[in-house]
Amino acid sequence: MAQGEVTSPIIEDPAQLRVPFAAAMARKGEKIGLEAEKFGVMADGTPLRYEHVRAMLEELAARFRWTRYFEREGGALLALERDGASITLEPGSQLELSGAPFEDLHSVAAEVEQHRVELSALETAKGVRWIAMGFHPTATESDLDWVPKPRYPIMREYLPTRGGRGLEMMRRTATVQANFDFMSDQDAIQKMQVSLALAPIAQAMFANSPLKEGRRIEYATWRGQVWLDVDPDRSGLLPALWREGATIADYIAWALRIPMFVVKRGEQYLRATHLTFEQFMRDGLEGHRATESDWETHLNTLFPEVRLKRTLEVRSADCVPARLGTALPALFTGILYDRAALDAAHKLLVPLGHDAFANARIDIARQALAARLGDRRVGDFARDVLAMAHDGLVRRARRDADGRDESTHLAELRAIVDGGRSVGQALLDGYDPSSDPTLEQLASRVAY
Repeated sequence: MAQGEVTSPIIEDPAQLRVPFAAAMARKGEKIGLEAEKFGVMADGTPLRYEHVRAMLEELAARFRWTRYFEREGGALLALERDGASITLEPGSQLELSGAPFEDLHSVAAEVEQHRVELSALETAKGVRWIAMGFHPTATESDLDWVPKPRYPIMREYLPTRGGRGLEMMRRTATVQANFDFMSDQDAIQKMQVSLALAPIAQAMFANSPLKEGRRIEYATWRGQVWLDVDPDRSGLLPALWREGATIADYIAWALRIPMFVVKRGEQYLRATHLTFEQFMRDGLEGHRATESDWETHLNTLFPEVRLKRTLEVRSADCVPARLGTALPALFTGILYDRAALDAAHKLLVPLGHDAFANARIDIARQALAARLGDRRVGDFARDVLAMAHDGLVRRARRDADGRDESTHLAELRAIVDGGRSVGQALLDGYDPSSDPTLEQLASRVAY
């Protein structure tokens, strides 16, 4: 393809903005996808840099049939692909598994376990520890390099103009996310509304980042605090979607007003942070016109707690160890994919309104389940929605080879939350970095 050549349809009609969502609705069935990030550190606590992680990607490709992916000819190795899944890198060399879509949680769990086994088998990874926390527990900004992805320098310059913690978000946070299908406009909005309300509650359950630069801090989830100060335009809980009668058109209208990062033409990346997508559609950029591919790229650069694109993506939780990694998709699967649970969660949560949940996020960052949401503790809501999800998973009746239904993937999380604790509070109970500072002791608690 010649540099600058356009292969995606130019947007001539606003109806084309619905293409990604219409494609999602055309799919049959309701599948589940998992995304799981983690930090790699050497035995002495030194964070893995890009050259170390690149060597691991090469070995994964050689030993386990992954295909290498390069964004441009002669460029850096940035990802691997296999059977609908990928392994990608975040800006600070966080390693992310983006899983294939599966029909049930048992298959998701098997994929996660295969990923964990492959990572542990890497010969080059001897002495490396994979840390499952929402914020890097030891690294400072100066300890980390930048993955050589073409759009990252643009984000690196732009995000600090929008908030105080954009660079921390890029290089020192890690998450577990889950992706879900929607069948219609109405289905998408109901699932979005419930998921937006669930997002802060899930953040409290999965709060797992109380360490920063080797010290214990007064936050249950420092990652949660970071996300409050990244970019108010493109993050948060999407107030326009909470009203009765909201539609996908409201999400599109919001996305159109957000400044872009880049426009890609061939192997050229054009800075576009001075333009909203709406302005790009109207005025173009350096002679280039907006295409459907540009729109999908833009949708992928938006950071709300729940993101709508070709799937509905829930994004609020801290990274947790692999054995707990399927608990997040289990929570949302049990509610989003069971009509009775979805209706019950909508009735319980959505009438509280956007502002109640937005305000609660501030206290959740510090107090996790002990924070207040309206006139109740967040932990009370957590137990309610876990019960709904459990019942929804039982009704789905998807069983593994041993006859267990999908509610088994909620068991450990339910036990932790019933004790009034978040995941991080349970994993790090009694851990004091000042008296027990060795990486080995920390890694034994939060190993991926």
